[in-house]
Amino acid sequence: MVHDTLEGNRRRGLPRQASRHSTLIDAVEGTLADFLAAQIIGLDAVDPALGGLARTTRDLVLAGGKRLRPTFAYWGWRGATGPGETLGPVLPALAALELMHTFALVHDDVMDESATRRGRPTAHRLFAGQHSRAGRIGDAGRFGTTAAILVGDLCLVWADQLLARTPLPTATVFAVRSCYDRMRVEAVAGQYLDVLGEHEPEAWSAERAMLVARLKTASYTVQRPLQFGLALAGPLDSDLHDVYGRYGELVGEAFQLRDDLLGVFGDPEVTGKPAGDDLRAGKPTTLLLLARQLATPAQRAELALDPAGAVNPADGSGGPSLSGMADLIRETGALAQVEDMIQERVATAVALLADTPMDAEARSTLTELAVRATQRPA
Repeated sequence: MVHDTLEGNRRRGLPRQASRHSTLIDAVEGTLADFLAAQIIGLDAVDPALGGLARTTRDLVLAGGKRLRPTFAYWGWRGATGPGETLGPVLPALAALELMHTFALVHDDVMDESATRRGRPTAHRLFAGQHSRAGRIGDAGRFGTTAAILVGDLCLVWADQLLARTPLPTATVFAVRSCYDRMRVEAVAGQYLDVLGEHEPEAWSAERAMLVARLKTASYTVQRPLQFGLALAGPLDSDLHDVYGRYGELVGEAFQLRDDLLGVFGDPEVTGKPAGDDLRAGKPTTLLLLARQLATPAQRAELALDPAGAVNPADGSGGPSLSGMADLIRETGALAQVEDMIQERVATAVALLADTPMDAEARSTLTELAVRATQRPA
């Protein structure tokens, strides 16, 4: 029996296959919108303030984004099934990945004290603003942080609920859940190492930074979503599982390396986030660590951390400006080396697909996605 989550998509005339990217995204967002509308009604009935919490959460979930995780999961599924399977039954599982992603983003923004995400205020800033406008007592910032943590928790619970609505055989659901749980554990592990690296950057290496990239980004952005989609297809194809694993690791690492570059050299008008946050925090990214390895003694001194752990003091006193730091990193050759690392990973990943028996359209689209995800401007 098809679940209520799919009713809105049925009304929208969902086709058998989301062969075009925009159609897939519309289907995923329709599933999310229908699910979230029901959650809002349920919480509104308990207390209007909870309805307000749910509406803010809905707005965060539906506030755009690349929808890469459900996209990779879909093509992981499609690579195994071919064009003949109906999309509807797997839509709750695909959409659940976007709720998990919102959980990760909201908590990440709290930990990084980020002001904007996708060109809009982050969750903790939104709730702090609501607190101030309502004239409530207490510290607005603390309220915002607390509410944002709860929003992230709520999204993770909702992801579980939506995943549970996937109308598939029990054995298939267990296999999907196993992949989903592994993805979540790896994302948390990578996030912890990312935080730890900020507090002991001198003990970090480029190799350990790549481990963080694999756990925090490659796993839950590309690798596990592909394998999650494969699990949705039914009995495991071990060869395809291994190819998805290697392709996903390579493209996911390249995705994070591009993110490192955009964090320093990206245009905030395009990325929706301030440039230089990683430099301000002294986060030991692969880019910064390579820059230190390649730097001359004089350049390395300028790239040294201040006592607070940042590359340059947060108040702007002393040391080069953020734009000067970016120029310095470029001069060391680290920018060019990271670009080479991205290109090498994408080329290797695409070559893996060429030698793998799979649905032809899935192979073509995964080839395109490898480039699109790693050559993006935001």
